[in-house]
Amino acid sequence: MTTTRLTPIDAPRGLAGVIVAETTVSDVRGAEGFYQYRDRSAIELAETASFEDAWQLLVTGQDATDASRPGFAARVSDATTGRRGDLGPVVDAVSAATPDVLAGLAAAWPLLGARRGIRPLYDLDESGRLADAIALAAATPMLVGALWRRGRGERELPVLEGRGVVAKYLRQVTGRVPDEATERALTAYLIAVMDHGFNASTFTARVIASTGADAAACLVGALGALTGPLHGGAPSRALDGLDAIGTDDRIDPWIRGELAAGRRLMGFGHAVYRTADPRAELMKRVALRRGGPRVELALRFQQSAERLLAEAKPGRELHANVEFWAALVMEQCGIPRSMFTPTFAVARTIGWTAHILEQARDPKIIRPSARYVGPSVRVAAA
Repeated sequence: MTTTRLTPIDAPRGLAGVIVAETTVSDVRGAEGFYQYRDRSAIELAETASFEDAWQLLVTGQDATDASRPGFAARVSDATTGRRGDLGPVVDAVSAATPDVLAGLAAAWPLLGARRGIRPLYDLDESGRLADAIALAAATPMLVGALWRRGRGERELPVLEGRGVVAKYLRQVTGRVPDEATERALTAYLIAVMDHGFNASTFTARVIASTGADAAACLVGALGALTGPLHGGAPSRALDGLDAIGTDDRIDPWIRGELAAGRRLMGFGHAVYRTADPRAELMKRVALRRGGPRVELALRFQQSAERLLAEAKPGRELHANVEFWAALVMEQCGIPRSMFTPTFAVARTIGWTAHILEQARDPKIIRPSARYVGPSVRVAAA
């Protein structure tokens, strides 16, 4: 039997621009400032669709219709309301160990999976994988909301009847029944960030899925990547500049000071977009509809930041990214700053599960190579 040796190929640091797989989940065209979910504009979906309809499209690949919505809603309900007995003990155990929501969620997924007996992706057929993916994603906003309240020494509030996932989530996190405008604003954000190509956390999920591990393990790995300040851990940091400035006259001096010190201006620049981030533009429109002095300050901050960045880093296209304006929108919706990244995770879990399902159909494990640059082997003295 003959074996084929692969010739190693040098790749750029961070795998920038390297195509590692084929996908039908989403596409990001950075030079154009455009991205899509399946065959739909992601921004159009964020402006018009419900959270549940966008979820159904990403995970099943099929448009939500009057005929399909009841069945999908039933699957979501079975994973939450119908099996709430599974969630209670999980929340009890995790909240007793830590008040941190993200650490709690990372512990809750495998614990919930163990209670429900989920199996490795390798051992499941397509329908079994889809069932686990929907069940874990459906439980996520409930887990995040419950862990948030428990961490504050409070009990979960009664679930809103007759309202969707977003309204129910807002109720737990803010303690108030949201009006339709607030629900719509957060829905736009959540849909806009459900997926975004092969970002660090999504790639992590796919690497783990390629090993045949269970879906909960894939989600835990993805969440670990998301918590990094250079990925999903930055939305709250994007507001630090506004807090530090306070008034218009301090905008330019503060930004110049940050750039002179070599510090990253959080909320500006993106690894893929070389033009305006379409998600940031959407979130800006959402924020402007609600208005207020904070938004006016943010507008002036963006203008100054982009101008000063262009002066300091000529030739680079550094615009406001989604984190800057999304932070404003979440703040307007009453979400505490410490809950920005967990809220991001609620949305991105949908994209992760879609990619986990896709990767599970590929029997090839993801296993790149590395170039060894350490010392040579020492020869023992005779």
